[in-house]
This record gives sequence, C-alpha cells and structure tokens, in this order.
Amino acid sequence: MIERLLSLPTSKSFFLFGPRQTGKSTLIRAAFERFKPLHYDLLHGETYRRLLARPEQLREEVTTSVQQRALTHVVIDEVQKVPQLLDEVHALIEQHKAVSFIMSGSSARKLKRAHANMLGGRAWTLKLAPLLAREIGSSFNLDRALRFGTLPSVYLADTDEDRTETLRSYVDTYIREEIELEAHIRNVGGFLRFLSMAASTNGDLLSYTNISREASVSSQTVKSYYQILEDTLLGHLLLPYGKSVRSRTAQHARFYFFDTGVVGAITKRLAVPMEEGSPEYGRAFEHFIVCEILRLNDCLRLDLDLSFYRTEAGAEVDCIIDAPSGATVAIEIKATTAPSSSHCRGLRSFRECVPKARCILACRCPHPVQIGPVTALPWEQALDVVSELR
Repeated sequence: MIERLLSLPTSKSFFLFGPRQTGKSTLIRAAFERFKPLHYDLLHGETYRRLLARPEQLREEVTTSVQQRALTHVVIDEVQKVPQLLDEVHALIEQHKAVSFIMSGSSARKLKRAHANMLGGRAWTLKLAPLLAREIGSSFNLDRALRFGTLPSVYLADTDEDRTETLRSYVDTYIREEIELEAHIRNVGGFLRFLSMAASTNGDLLSYTNISREASVSSQTVKSYYQILEDTLLGHLLLPYGKSVRSRTAQHARFYFFDTGVVGAITKRLAVPMEEGSPEYGRAFEHFIVCEILRLNDCLRLDLDLSFYRTEAGAEVDCIIDAPSGATVAIEIKATTAPSSSHCRGLRSFRECVPKARCILACRCPHPVQIGPVTALPWEQALDVVSELR
C-alpha cells in the first residue's frame, strides 16, 4: 500500500472529502482498522435505506456499542447521501466525548444544499486528492502521470489499456452521471458541451462568453457549472495576482481540473501518446505541477495563498505563492530540459513588481541552473521548496 502524505487525526472527529477513487476508504481503513470502528457504508443499499428511513437509529446503535464494548471510533462513508445523519452525529459528539467520527464523501455540496448540520467546528475538514509524485516515490513515471493522471486505480493499473478504460468509465459514470444528479442539472446536453469545453480550455484564461456560445448556454449558467465542479472538488479556480499590481494584471481566472488523466478522458485524447516537446506535453506538464502544488497545500495544511500573474502585455507566471510568513515565491512551469533566459520573461516582469520575490523556473532540467535572478530547478526540487513554505 502507498503511504499517503495526508495525516488523519485519530482522536478528533473529521470530514474527509475528495473525488471518487482518490483512496478515501483505503486511507481510513488503514488508519483506523486497529480501533475496530463501527462502520457504515452508505453506498451499501440496505444500510442506506435503513438510515434514510430512521436516522436516529445511528444514535441508538452507537450508544449501544459504547456501552457494550467501549467504542471509540465511528466511520460513515459517503455521508452526503443522508445529510440528516449529521444531526445525530452532533448529538453523539456531545453525549460521548471519547468517540471520534470519521465521515467521508465526494464533496460537501449536497450537505450544504440540504442545509445539513456541518457540526460547527466540532469536526475538522480534510481533503484527499489523487496520488502525489512523492507518495509514489522512486517508481514514479512522469509520462504516465501526464497522460493518465494519478488516480490510484488508474495510475497503478497494469497496462495503458486498463488505464484508458478505467478513466473512460470514471468520466462516464461519475462525472457525467453522478454530478448531473447531485447538482440537479436539467440541461444535460448543455452541461456535457460545457464539460468538453472546460476540459479543452483547461488552464487557459476563462472566458465565460466564449464557452457559453460554444455550449449554447448562458454565461451565468457557465459560471454555475464551474461552481459545481469546484464544489465537487473536480477542479480549482486560480485567481489572478492582485497585490500592488492590480491595474496591470489580467482579471480573468484560470480553471484546472483535479487530474490530468480526467482531462484526457473528457477530451478523448487518451489513446494518443503525448510527444515530448509538443504543445500538449507542455500543457499537461503545467497542469500536473499546478495540481501537485494544490495537493501539497491541502495535504500539509500549508495555508498558502495561490494565484497566477499575467500582465496586459502578455508577461505571465503560472503560480504565485504567498506564504503565511510573508514570503512570496513565483513559479513558472516549463517542460524544457534546457532552461534559458527566454523562459524567464514573466518571472523578470513579476520581480520588477515584487523585488523580494523568490523566482523559480520549474522544469525537467537534471540539475539547478541560475539564470540571473531566476533559479531553474528540477520540478521535484521546486515542489520541495513549496512543501517547506510556512
């Protein structure tokens, strides 16, 4: 089993959210099996129907187990399927201080829409993403990750054919069907057209007008669809850098899906290997590094403020990181193995605005290279810099 970077508390109640197949159940089982928890899986039809009909049965059963065997942990998988259970969890937390509740789900969206009791700080909120490169370790294969992503069931599959079919199924049965149902989307055709457009423009500056025209839905609907993807943890909006240089920077956000392989599946490019040096390879490499930074921020609880920089003149930096300590790190991402001054234009522009910023070019060079005020680093070392920020 791959050891995950996210550390789960064993004496606190918490929510663990993340897209399907990121390994939530596996991680919870490994961390809490020794406690012999009372386990409720709401994907199990009988369990779901029983608790949906009588949510108070959870309280009765937990109380009985506490009395009979000194129960210390309760696991509820896919808690968003029965939001009413959270009222029972609230009461149980107040009644049994020594019992911790571990509640997993694909997102908090359905809970919030149902005005569910989110426990008012009594439970922490954690997120689990696909595998990070450092979790996979020395066997990590960059080309595989760029093409197929790092969902555990996909990345660890035996063959490219298995990876392709798993991703196709994931997009068809989870993203297209379950998201439609969870978000109560009525215009299914419009949503599918939007999904294709969103994937094909992954990482670009967002133009709601252009996407609405191509998807034949209103701009407001496009905005709501992006919100759904964010709420269900299928992507992340990266906002433009706005400190001291607001008048010079672009005001459109960028959107990145949570996994490179999912983008390939939606755009139907999985069957075509990526050629090193191609625009597609460069885009996938940028997407992969941005995802790694986002995941490190969540897993290590770094509280980093992430944005990107782009001027009206076209100078840009892929990721600006403001740390709680006050440090600013600017990271430009290039798939090149031979970094040069031409790759640093955006970083030089940003440093004129923020002279104290540390400027890094994350690339595939074998060793660090100093290019004026910019340090070109192998991408693994650039991510190490991010993980050490506080």
